Amino acid sequence: MPRVKRSVPSRHRRKKVLKAAKGYRGASSKLYRSATVAVDRARAYAYRDRKVRKRDFRRLWIVRINAAARQHGLSYAQFMGGVHKNGIGLDRKMLADMAVNEPDAFARIAEMVKA
Repeated sequence: MPRVKRSVPSRHRRKKVLKAAKGYRGASSKLYRSATVAVDRARAYAYRDRKVRKRDFRRLWIVRINAAARQHGLSYAQFMGGVHKNGIGLDRKMLADMAVNEPDAFARIAEMVKA
């Protein structure tokens, strides 16, 4: 009975990890054992930070909307409450973009909220 030789799948598996670790510093890109640790950690950070990025952008949008709303004599809470009451179908991302790039349009929304 012939013996089992496992070199091909093992090599492919190791090469895949070392390719993912390309550009890492020192042994992390050269040695398989160090590379697996580094790649696993990098993938964990990437997964976590995809969620953190969403939080960070929402915080940024809120800060921008708050700053623009206060220029029109409204707090963030008053402004967003008025936006929802008036049925203005814009999310925070769009409102923040308007606050930065189209202040006159944002001013019109602020007037609608005040009324």
